[in-house]
Amino acid sequence: MVLSIFVEKSHCIVNTKDIGKIIKERRMSLKVNQFELAELAGVGINTLVAIERGQGNPKLSTLLAIVDTLGLQLDLIMKEE
Repeated sequence: MVLSIFVEKSHCIVNTKDIGKIIKERRMSLKVNQFELAELAGVGINTLVAIERGQGNPKLSTLLAIVDTLGLQLDLIMKEE
């Protein structure tokens, strides 16, 4: 599964609710709880919970750590002007 982040000019356009939903579904399909995933990915539990709820504005490095741990791929796609 590939998660896409669209980059326009100097900022990212990310629908955090969709990304959070995909992360949560993948985590649950792997039968991993939030505490385990947070520890394996090296992120805080509160950060992971917020991402799964579609809240906040996570750092790209945080998203990369989580999706890598889940065996997902994160692509950055440059939008044409």
